[in-house]
This record gives sequence, C-alpha cells and structure tokens, in this order.
Amino acid sequence: MDIPFSYFLQQVFSTPVLTISVLLTLGVIFVNGWTDAPNAIATCITTRCMRPRPAIIMSAIFNFLGVLIMTKINASVASTISNMVDFGSDTETALLALSAALFSIVVYSTAASHFGIPTSESHSLIAGLTGAAIATHGNLAGVNGAEWIKVIYGLFLSILLGFAAGYIACRAVIAICRRMDRRKTGRFFTYAQMAGAAAMSFMHGAQDGQKFIGVLFLGIAFANGETSVHGVLIPVWLMLLCSVVMGAGTSVGGEKIIRSVGMDMVKLEKYQGFSADIAASLCLLLSSLFGIPVSTTHTKTSAIMGVGASRRLSAINFSVVRDMMLTWIFTFPGCGLISFIMAKVFLAIF
Repeated sequence: MDIPFSYFLQQVFSTPVLTISVLLTLGVIFVNGWTDAPNAIATCITTRCMRPRPAIIMSAIFNFLGVLIMTKINASVASTISNMVDFGSDTETALLALSAALFSIVVYSTAASHFGIPTSESHSLIAGLTGAAIATHGNLAGVNGAEWIKVIYGLFLSILLGFAAGYIACRAVIAICRRMDRRKTGRFFTYAQMAGAAAMSFMHGAQDGQKFIGVLFLGIAFANGETSVHGVLIPVWLMLLCSVVMGAGTSVGGEKIIRSVGMDMVKLEKYQGFSADIAASLCLLLSSLFGIPVSTTHTKTSAIMGVGASRRLSAINFSVVRDMMLTWIFTFPGCGLISFIMAKVFLAIF
C-alpha cells in the first residue's frame, strides 16, 4: 500500500470518520509533545545549564529529528502498536473503533487530571486500543498476545532498567571524576548535560512519535479497506507530519512539569543530571531497537531516582513511585473501560 500525501488529504476531506480519527491522533501527539517532552529537558534547566526557552526550542528540534530519523531506521515500535490489536475484517467498523479509542484517551486524560490521577499517554493509547478491540469482537480475540507482551516488558523496563542504569551511570561518573578539579568538571558537565538533554529529546520523539505514527497508519489502512499494516513501509510524509506536530507541542512549554521532575523529585547537581539523561537515553534506545513500547516519562524519572539512590535512598521523593503505581493501577482498566464503552456507543450510533 503506497499512499501519497495528496491522496491522504483527499481521503481526510471525503471520509468524516477518518477526519475525526486523524484530528484526534494529531491532538494527542501535540499534547504528548507538550506534557511529556519537557521531561527530557527538566534536569538541564533545573541545574541551570540552559534557560527554559532555548532548552524548549532545542527539545522541539530534537523531538522532530527523533521521530523522523529513528522511524526511518527502525519502525519496530510503530509496528508493535499497529499490530497489537485486530479490529476485525470490517474496515468501516474498525475505523469507528479506532476513533473511539482515541476519544477515550482525551476523556480519560481530562478526567484523570481533574481528580489528580497521574497519566501516561503511552499507557492510555495501549489501553484505549485494547478496550476498543475487545468491544469490536466481544471477547479477547482481537488482542494480539505476542505484541501485547512487549507492553508488559515495557512496564518493567521503564522502572527497573531506568533505575539501574541511572544508578550505574552516576557511580561510574563519580569514579571517573573523583580526582579531577571540580571547577573544570563543572564546565564540562554543563555542555555534557546539554548534549544529554538533546539525546533524551531525540529518544522521546523516537519512542512516543512512533507510537502515534502506528495509530495514524492504522487509520489510513482502514480507510483504504486494509485490515492491517503488516509488512507495509511507513511513508516519509507521515513521519514528517507526526514529527512537526510533536515538535510544535514541545515548543509550547511545560514549565510545571520541568519543575516537578527536575526539582521536586531529587535535588540534582550537573553531573547527576547528565548521568540521568544518558542512562534514560540508552534505555529508550534499547527499547526502540527491540520494538518495545515504554513510557518515556517513567524511564526518565526512574533514572533520576537511580541517580538519587547512588547517593542515598533518602534523597528520593517516594511520592513519585506512588504516582507511577497509580498510573499503572488506574490507566489500563480506566482508559480501557472508557474505550470499550465509547466503541460500543460509536458502533451503535454510526
């Protein structure tokens, strides 16, 4: 299936359900760039290596590059998301179910924000797709267990691997620099942390950008009468579209998130911020290459906790751990249930 951009625009303007699906997906991508991407530059700003506005602009650029370049090199995360569920052979029904899943993410995120429940767009997306697939089939037949197990791996990798990598990276930096002049290392780590923040922004785009590329690609396939996107190459224009929208969302800001991640969780010095950025970037790269969808927020915050633990456990604000657990407890059943209900409603109305 080779779809030129002009044909895609024609379909969007002639197929109302696809129009809704595309708008919802682009909206979620924009919000993801706005709310999740600032995590990548939080440590760089709070250790005063960069001012907020230049850091946000840099993050927007590298998010853009991450979506574009990493999807071109290895689109396995996008493929995992696309192949995670099966909405059935009726592509019109499948497109309605996909729209219901996207709508449920908006509803759940809004409601969770009102009640103070922490959310993850990555987890909401996965839960929403799963709930809609179950509603379409009436059972678990629409859930691809082989792809879904990667989500389970991602849950544990986000926390365990991020924490361990942060701890090891920080201890290694301390060992290497223990006899160096602190004034000289301070200057080095200022620039090193800028590079680390750029790497984190790149990998955020690579991970989260690919997830939503997979959803957009699935919607386009349904609109063309295809029931799956297995073995089909993602067009370059789709990568560009998602990367531009995510970059635009990142450029909006996210100062509150920056302050929460960079200051409230663990008080960091420059070498510690660098250690957290490099550790989290490597974890995200590893996950992307193996096609495992993970939460970029959880990976970064876990790496920061690992860095804090390398000094002492009491340096960690364990309320962050509680928030992560709440995300797991509420997002999958909560967003999945809303998606199931909305899919049933959409199918009954349309």
